[in-house]
Amino acid sequence: EYPLHRHVSGFTSSLRTSSAEAFHPTSVDLANGLRRPHQKPAILRKISAAQQLSASEVVTHLGQTVVLASGTLSVLLHCEAVGNPKPSISWAKNGEEVKYNDRILLQPDDSLQILAPVEADVGFYACNASNALGSDTVSIAVTLAGKPLIKASRTTVINKESPAVTVDIGSTVKTIQRANVTISCQVAGVPEAEVTWFKNKVKLSSAHQLRDGLLLIANVSLSDQGLYSCKAANLRGEVTESSQLLVLEPPQPLPHLEDLTAVLSSAGTSTHSVLTSPSGTKMTVSPGSSALIGCAVDGHPTPNITWLYAGEPLSLRHRLLAAGQILQILNVSDAPAGEFSCLAQNEAGSLTQKTSLAIQEFRWSVDKLMACSTSCGHKGVQLPQLRCLLDGAEVNISHCMDKPKPALQPIACNRRDCPSRWMVTSWSPCTRSCGGGIQVRRVTCQRLTAKGSSVPMSNEACAQVSKRPVDTQNCNRQPCVEWVASSWGQCNGPCIGPRLAVQHRQVFCQTKDGTSVSSDQCSALPRPLSTQNCWTDVCGVHWRVSLWTVCTATCGNYGFQSRRVDCVHVRTNKPVLEHHCSWRPRPVNWQRCNITPCENGTALGGGGGSGARGEERRQSPSQKCNAGPC
Repeated sequence: EYPLHRHVSGFTSSLRTSSAEAFHPTSVDLANGLRRPHQKPAILRKISAAQQLSASEVVTHLGQTVVLASGTLSVLLHCEAVGNPKPSISWAKNGEEVKYNDRILLQPDDSLQILAPVEADVGFYACNASNALGSDTVSIAVTLAGKPLIKASRTTVINKESPAVTVDIGSTVKTIQRANVTISCQVAGVPEAEVTWFKNKVKLSSAHQLRDGLLLIANVSLSDQGLYSCKAANLRGEVTESSQLLVLEPPQPLPHLEDLTAVLSSAGTSTHSVLTSPSGTKMTVSPGSSALIGCAVDGHPTPNITWLYAGEPLSLRHRLLAAGQILQILNVSDAPAGEFSCLAQNEAGSLTQKTSLAIQEFRWSVDKLMACSTSCGHKGVQLPQLRCLLDGAEVNISHCMDKPKPALQPIACNRRDCPSRWMVTSWSPCTRSCGGGIQVRRVTCQRLTAKGSSVPMSNEACAQVSKRPVDTQNCNRQPCVEWVASSWGQCNGPCIGPRLAVQHRQVFCQTKDGTSVSSDQCSALPRPLSTQNCWTDVCGVHWRVSLWTVCTATCGNYGFQSRRVDCVHVRTNKPVLEHHCSWRPRPVNWQRCNITPCENGTALGGGGGSGARGEERRQSPSQKCNAGPC
């Protein structure tokens, strides 16, 4: 058998996991517990060596370390607590509730007894005392001589508001900035183990607050994030447990959003932009334009952003840019006016920022009047000026064409007597069309009243206002001009057709006294022709034909007749060379005739008696040449 170890391995203090006040009751307090006021639970700590009832039994109180030997048959762990109401006691091993069986027993006094302990029983046993006012927890280590044992936890602790938080090594800690974080590394081991702390595998210097297996990280900031490790080592071996420290920063508003500036620069001048804020902003946009709404927030971890409209998740189909930080509305006419908000959330908290979107409306305005049509008299009116406005600024009137126009009612203005003034009639026609004439008009002094009547006034009344207009003036002072043409020139040109030869003459503009002037001065007069077709004597010819001769036969296929064709001058009727008539078609000078079968099979000459008479009967009406002259 191995002798029973009664060594306390450096753990004379314990880890308090509740806010129960430290209380060390006396025996009188215990006797009069029912008469004490309500009190949170407090577990009694007895810092003394383990008690040995026999060679194989160990009895100990919390706050100590039990080292099992090969002959240990029983370990009894006492847990005494005070409080009002009386606390209830529960046991846990390595953070999990103890499952009782025929070897691990809960005694009537709430002590925990382990019979025939084995290596699997090694661990940290925690006694928890709780009542309606709170709880208190103290641990005791049960270990074997050899490799150290570290009390570890596998929980995740999230601290969003407390200024201080304490966890066991092995936990994941997520905490706000500027909190004080204490990580406990409770070690049991024989021989006694030495504890070393590391951050991201780099040994921490003595400058950190290291004491009694505790690591204090004061005033936590983002630079303190990392993996903190506790290594316990003795001559028998070493063991390491680690805790991850994550610093939480709740979403905070930022004064600007660089991504919004970049998107806006490429979106065009018709795009409006606004940043949301916790107190709310406002953006007024024109119909049909686009809008960018930015949610400028920061936090750790990076907040998730949800866009809302009127407090509900946005159901409209809009684009999200820059990881959701920018809401792009391509056409504000498709989006309802109202409050848009972004909800930024992370593990440290949430932040809501909002903006109100107002869509301007085009509207008709008649708040301005046009100038009065007259300065006096009885007809002065002014009409309201119809304008299209957008947010008070005048825009193109086409934007309001789909809206009903307001009725425009004329307003009387300047209805008063006019000052005396000269009245003139129209000028009379000029006495001459050129060379200088005279035209006159009537000039009178009158006054138009507010009732519309004209009252004659003396010339002196108008002369005080303005100079009397003239009543006579010269007119048509331009010189009288005409077109003058010279005689026609010689007729020249080929005889290709009638009147195709051409002759020319000069046409010029001159005054009545014969002075030549620019043709522009005669432009208002019809201009005589300067070129015309003409008829030359050479072209005055035609073809002359004689009568057809008698047909050479009265029947058969060989009869023909001829005539004379000559080119003669029209005026003299004398023959000329045929080429002078070549521009006219030349008539034929012979043709066949009497092409009919003969009765006796013999063609007869044109002079036969009965044959001639028969031929005459067969001659066409247009060619009766054998019966006499045609």
